[in-house]
Amino acid sequence: MFGKSAFAAATALCAFSMMMGGTALAKDWKKVTVGVEGAFPPFNSTSATGELQGLDLDVIKEVCKRATLECNIVAQDWDSQIPSLLSGKFDVVLTMGPNEERRKVIDFSDPYVVTPNTFLVAADGPLAKLPHTGENLSTDTEKGQKAVAEIKEVLKGMTLGASLSTSQLKFVEQNFGDVVEIKTYKSSEQVQLDIEGGRLDGQFDNVVFAQDRAAASNGTLTTSGPLLVGGIQATNVCLGIRKAEPELQAILNKALTDMSADGTLSELSKKWFKVDLAPAKG
Repeated sequence: MFGKSAFAAATALCAFSMMMGGTALAKDWKKVTVGVEGAFPPFNSTSATGELQGLDLDVIKEVCKRATLECNIVAQDWDSQIPSLLSGKFDVVLTMGPNEERRKVIDFSDPYVVTPNTFLVAADGPLAKLPHTGENLSTDTEKGQKAVAEIKEVLKGMTLGASLSTSQLKFVEQNFGDVVEIKTYKSSEQVQLDIEGGRLDGQFDNVVFAQDRAAASNGTLTTSGPLLVGGIQATNVCLGIRKAEPELQAILNKALTDMSADGTLSELSKKWFKVDLAPAKG
């Protein structure tokens, strides 16, 4: 008799705890702290007066407006973005591309732009005319894999740069790590300075950033090589959030869906990139 009663009581208590736990987890989001690098133009940058600006800032401000969220935006080094998210310092991080490795530790919103990767190099340097320059290729295809193999031959003995904690760094390590020297940097802009100073042969990075830096270099830098997606590369640009935050994810996705449907994401992409890189409308 006691066994049955104890079991029933325990079952009821468990069910009650689960119900209460579910209620506790259903957070009513009113305010979020948002992390951003502030040094990755035109996605995000910091003006001479200390103002954060760029596509990411326009997107998150519009998301927060539509979602009636109070947003506190904080600039911080890129390689500390995910640790700060996981520790609770941030609720959202900007410019976050999903890949298999990141999906193990955080969740993502729907994408707000989709951008491939390419090389930023010295315009008068040995990598200025890499094979397949300007071609859109996926490394998940045989054609894309052959193109990467051709590029690898050209890169032998070169020095490449990439930012810490990026999918671009992982891609360079996986595909070229045995034939090139790899230098890592806190930010993409630091890599650019070393290319211009002749201390680096090239940088593998987001095509929008690379084209922006080339355009701002007065002819000293250029983009080279194919426009690559696939594999470990995180070319969907999303908002990163902690796992088990379904309410926040739904709020963010609702705002992004509405912004896609009414053309806001396309307009912001064209404003900052001069081309529409917004995701295809569902």
